Amino acid sequence: MYQVKEAFYTLQGEGAQAGRASVFCRFSGCNLWSGREQDRATARCTFCDTDFIGTDGQGGGRFATPEALAQHILAMWPNEAGKATPYVVFTGGEPLLQLDAALIVNLHSLGFEVAVETNGTLHPPAGIDWLCVSPKGNNPLVIQQGDELKLVYPQVEAPPEAFAHLDFRHFFLQPMDLSPVHQDADTVSRTTAYCLAHPQWRLSLQTHKIAGFD
Repeated sequence: MYQVKEAFYTLQGEGAQAGRASVFCRFSGCNLWSGREQDRATARCTFCDTDFIGTDGQGGGRFATPEALAQHILAMWPNEAGKATPYVVFTGGEPLLQLDAALIVNLHSLGFEVAVETNGTLHPPAGIDWLCVSPKGNNPLVIQQGDELKLVYPQVEAPPEAFAHLDFRHFFLQPMDLSPVHQDADTVSRTTAYCLAHPQWRLSLQTHKIAGFD
C-alpha cells in the first residue's frame, strides 16, 4: 500500500532540473520528523516547511499496487507532450520509506524517467534515473553518490565542506526558507557569497515560489 499526500503536474522549481515539466508525487511520512509541530523541537530535522501527513492533498490517496499508482501518475502527464520525456519526481517527507523497485519498473514501462529527492539516510531501490540528496543536520548519509546534492543553507550541523568530497555530479546550496519567523533576512546573500567563494557550489533558488506555481 502506497500512501501519497499529494500528486500534481507542475514545473520542477529547484536544482539542476529547474523548469522541467514534472509530475510531483509526495509520499506521506518521514523518518526524521513526525510532521507534528509539537514534535519539531526534538526532531532529527527541525526546519522542514512541508505538510506530509495523511493522504488528503491534491491528487493524494492510498494505492494498493504499483500498477495503480503508476497509472495515477500517468493520468497527470499531458497528452500533447510532444518530444518531452515523461518525468516524475518522488519527494516527501522521505520518499524512500515507500518507493520500491516494482513501482519504478511500472513507471519505466510507461516511458517515465524517475527522479527522487531524499534526505539520503535510507538505501534507494534500483532503477532511479535522477537521484537528488538533500542532507539534513548531522544525520548520517548512506547515499554518498548520485546526480545532485542539494544542501539547504545554512545548517550549523551540516556545513557544505562536510559534503564537498562526495561523488555527485552537481552541488547546490539552497537558501533556507522558513519565512517569516525563522529565516535570516540575509540568507540569500550569505548563500550567494558562499557560492562565489566556493565555485564548486551553485545557487539554487525556489523558482516555484518566485514564479508563483506549486
